[in-house]
Amino acid sequence: MDSIHDGRDGPAPALHRVITLRHAVAIYVSSLLGSGIFVIPGLAARIAGPASIVSWMLLSLASYPFAYTFAKLSARKPESGGIYAFARDGIGLGAGAATAWLFLSWAVLGAPAATVAAASYLTFVFPLTRLDIYLVAAAILIAAFVVNYIGIRFTGRVQLATVAAILAALAIAVVASAPRIAPANYTPFLPNGIASIGTAAALIVWSYLGYENTSNVAEEFRNPERDFHRSVVISVLLISGLYLAVAVVTVGTGAYTVGGGATPFAAMLSDAFGAYGGMFVALLAVFVTFGTVNAYVAGMARVYYAAARDGVFPRALAAVDRRTGVPHHALVFLIVLVLLSLLAFYVLNVDFVSAFLMASGAAILTYVIGSVAGIRLLPLLPFIGTLLAASVTIAGVGLLASWALSRRRGANSGT
Repeated sequence: MDSIHDGRDGPAPALHRVITLRHAVAIYVSSLLGSGIFVIPGLAARIAGPASIVSWMLLSLASYPFAYTFAKLSARKPESGGIYAFARDGIGLGAGAATAWLFLSWAVLGAPAATVAAASYLTFVFPLTRLDIYLVAAAILIAAFVVNYIGIRFTGRVQLATVAAILAALAIAVVASAPRIAPANYTPFLPNGIASIGTAAALIVWSYLGYENTSNVAEEFRNPERDFHRSVVISVLLISGLYLAVAVVTVGTGAYTVGGGATPFAAMLSDAFGAYGGMFVALLAVFVTFGTVNAYVAGMARVYYAAARDGVFPRALAAVDRRTGVPHHALVFLIVLVLLSLLAFYVLNVDFVSAFLMASGAAILTYVIGSVAGIRLLPLLPFIGTLLAASVTIAGVGLLASWALSRRRGANSGT
């Protein structure tokens, strides 16, 4: 097992270089592929109709500058922390510190909301109480912690198996639904005007956030110069192909017209598999969310580890387990905070829409800082800077639109 430097020759153990191309692809794909795939295609189709497929195509193209920039920066200087390290080197330690705290906010607010949302899918199959749902959410978080504590090599293997199973299940769902596609469902193609393509894109952009997470574990790549860009290209093609396939089937089957467009995947699978469709979606949602949480637990822990090495966070978090090569103190720090946040969500009955929006705000600010750092560190790529600015703008518009819609929904429910 290779190490960045041999822990036996110095006072402290080191992270292990064990991530290969297939592990990198698995981390990339699981970082992006959240439970939103069950909801967002239907909501986008409600906004733009069949033209929402164009929105998915545009976002697939626009996501590449993000992915390429982070991969280029990580291959150039493979170091734990991803955007934190880019901000520190490109802007200054203050910007890096701000990024580390934004990542912490992102995890503490986003992880409980995402796992509870996934556990809630099980209520369509099992008679779960509110406490049961939170216990399932806690189990997802603890399982991700255990997998990561064993070591990054084991995490990569679990991610590889998880992503393979998820992609196979989604492919089966798409193929099973394909016979129910009717050409008439693609007309009129642009029922709500050309502006609806942009509105749908602002919503869809959340499905393409996550390419930064693999950069967080760059220090543990076995061959970063070779594998970063290769893994990005493969991941962009896999994610784009999957999203487009689901979008095409969602529109073609007319599933987005059921239940206000919020449950198209469940509608498609119920048509294809009958009573087993709901169970399939519920279990798949939990599985998909575990994959995403597992990837982000690995990535976020490395951000706190990198920040601790620089004195931004307590230096105790920079400790690495000699046997596993895991930043175990940072990992324990992360899971304790997230579980405490989950408990607070339960006790205080926190509004999950607000939690998602606050986590999204932290994510967007992180991307803004990362984009500025990327432009400064890679001055020979001006076209990337333009595309990054456009992508961040779209994401910001999406956040504002989501906030406005949630405010309007809250006002209507109060009257």
